[in-house]
Amino acid sequence: MGIFRTIRSVARFRTFETDPDLRRMQSSANIDDLRLIARRRLPRGVFDYMDGAAEDEVTYRRNSSDYQRWEFVPSVLRDVTHIDTSTTLLGRPLPVPMVLAPTGFTRIVDPEGELPVARAAARHGIPYSLSTLGTRSIEEVADAGAGGRNWFQVYVWKDRGLVRNMIERAAACGYEALCITVDLAVPGRRERDVRNGMTLPPKLGLDMLIDGLRKPSWTWRFITAEPITFSNVVGLTDHDGSSAVALSSLVSDQFDASLSWSDIEWFRSVWDGPIIIKGIQSVADARRAVEHGVDAIAVSNHGGRQLEGSPTPIGLLEPIAQEVGDEAEIICDGGVRRGSDILKALALGARAVMVGRAYLYGLGAGGEKGVDWVLDFLAETMRSTMALAGVRSVGEVGRDLVRRRP
Repeated sequence: MGIFRTIRSVARFRTFETDPDLRRMQSSANIDDLRLIARRRLPRGVFDYMDGAAEDEVTYRRNSSDYQRWEFVPSVLRDVTHIDTSTTLLGRPLPVPMVLAPTGFTRIVDPEGELPVARAAARHGIPYSLSTLGTRSIEEVADAGAGGRNWFQVYVWKDRGLVRNMIERAAACGYEALCITVDLAVPGRRERDVRNGMTLPPKLGLDMLIDGLRKPSWTWRFITAEPITFSNVVGLTDHDGSSAVALSSLVSDQFDASLSWSDIEWFRSVWDGPIIIKGIQSVADARRAVEHGVDAIAVSNHGGRQLEGSPTPIGLLEPIAQEVGDEAEIICDGGVRRGSDILKALALGARAVMVGRAYLYGLGAGGEKGVDWVLDFLAETMRSTMALAGVRSVGEVGRDLVRRRP
């Protein structure tokens, strides 16, 4: 008995967690840990589709590693008893400067797809962006995220009647903003997907079928759920755009390579709310976006999934902020893994950050509870970083908070 008294004097036994999702994540210290859990739980092709990027994936890795090029210049003796992470975005209060980025094909990660993500975002009071190629419809996401801030991400397709239909549905469901993705005139070459047969349409080999059998939990949920559809385009095209296999036709026939700045005027004619341009990758294009009257720009290289060798969002923030000033709000989309990354982005001129892969890792690791874990982690680590850096509110964050490493 003496040994137990000795142990109890310095430690307590961990309470057994009955919820399997929470138990699985109990020892996770950061988002990279969730990524490893998701990798163990998901078939290789599914994980690589979520995690992979274009060609050699150098841009993808740099999206995160380039945050390490910046270090803080902390202030001490600042009385950091009360820390305020709140700000505003598009004229509305935001408890944490964070937006959940649009991701397509989400139901291959979790059978509920976008719905648990929308619910988690609504609970945390942050915007959730539904992809045009989401696997839950505009209406379903509006119901799931009731009371929250939903944005609709739209690709520019040749069939403007189809685009108008989706925009009108988003407006009818109370979506707050339109997020126009402009860096996908053609799909990037994602070589992990090529190796795994996750092309459009998918080509399943024996290795993928065997890998699915090795992940019985995912496989059972996948085969017992209703078939995956791209819900926003069901019944709206001449192609059977509702099925994953037929998506290849939509990609080849509908994505508009002739997209130009003049098309922004058309979006203004069919949408009365705020417009965000997602995919800005140069100072010159940031200036053009402002001249075309957009409300916000998302500095983004599509998570490294499009143009290999494109600049990283954190690297572009400062010159873009210097160019456009307060003429449009700036969102940094890419590579955020910690609250310290959020703080660095704010110091370099962002109003908020977009988070994509991070919440997908949470979804793959623990479903809706995993998404909650990620959002709590980012908020808590932002708060602790602010305290350690001597910053009490977002309003106190300035360019002097960070400096480039020598």
